[in-house]
Amino acid sequence: MATDLATPARAPHRGRGTLLIVLSSVCFGSSGTIAKPAMLAGLSPEQVAAARIGLAALVLVVVAAVFRPRLLRVRRHEWPLLAGYGLLGVAGVQLCYFVAAGRLPVSVAILLEFTSPVLIALWTRLRGTKLPGRMWFGIALAMTGLAFVARIWEGLSLDAMGLLAGLGAAVCSAGYFLFGEHGATTRDPLGVVTWGMVIGAIAVCAVAPPWTLPAAVLSAPAGLGPWQPPVWVLLVAVALFSTVLAYALGTSALRHLPASVASVVGLLEPLVATATAWALLGESLTWPQLLGAVVLLGGATIVQNVHSRQFVRDAAHEQLGVAQERPASAP
Repeated sequence: MATDLATPARAPHRGRGTLLIVLSSVCFGSSGTIAKPAMLAGLSPEQVAAARIGLAALVLVVVAAVFRPRLLRVRRHEWPLLAGYGLLGVAGVQLCYFVAAGRLPVSVAILLEFTSPVLIALWTRLRGTKLPGRMWFGIALAMTGLAFVARIWEGLSLDAMGLLAGLGAAVCSAGYFLFGEHGATTRDPLGVVTWGMVIGAIAVCAVAPPWTLPAAVLSAPAGLGPWQPPVWVLLVAVALFSTVLAYALGTSALRHLPASVASVVGLLEPLVATATAWALLGESLTWPQLLGAVVLLGGATIVQNVHSRQFVRDAAHEQLGVAQERPASAP
């Protein structure tokens, strides 16, 4: 069978994949805390997302062109996958998340995004896979936790636009895992991330062109805990640490773990976001919201644990079927 020039040949390794997704979660989880002071200083969520993705795309293209130019080669049939990854997994996630984080506490915004494991499970149901009772229980638990986080007994006290943006980030995050899983098995992860970032940058910069960034705001100080770095330093940090490194580690992990398993380990990200927002921005959740966060993450974990076991069983059945269909060799 012919292989793509950029197709990785390394065998999957679950331990390596778990370590990569943990590191990716730490990088991703810090993005809202790093970026929010830039929004408070005067930049719009769209401008922060454009700067983040645009800088990341530039760095990745230069690195790939200098050190591994073959990663930039793309076959015609690969463009739809790269476009989906770039528009949903890059542009969509970042735009929706930053809009949510600009209107809600960072911890709430990321908890909304992390209803994505439930969406992945429901997607498999729509494709004809029967969901076990425990998975439906996990979905119900996650939705109950979401209700506590949103404090619906107070008439949905969260900002409506922020709530919708957070749920939009969840949809796009599910796309990130699903497109990323498929792309990482057919191309080198760095190639997938690079083209996804370029496509995402084009989309976001069409909404917020780089030349609209106000120079006065870029040089203004922004409060991040005990530090007062200029806004442009925060933009560079969120582009390199929370984007280039985060996406590269996360997509590399999907070479070793299925999306269902990776999204469970990735639930570390809301904990990182909550801890850093509390330590550096002074944001905290109420006790009912903290309870809701635990219930939401618990439900999402149940969903993904059941989903991952089902994935392993289906893969084993598929391999058994292939072995049974293979003609016996002649004596």
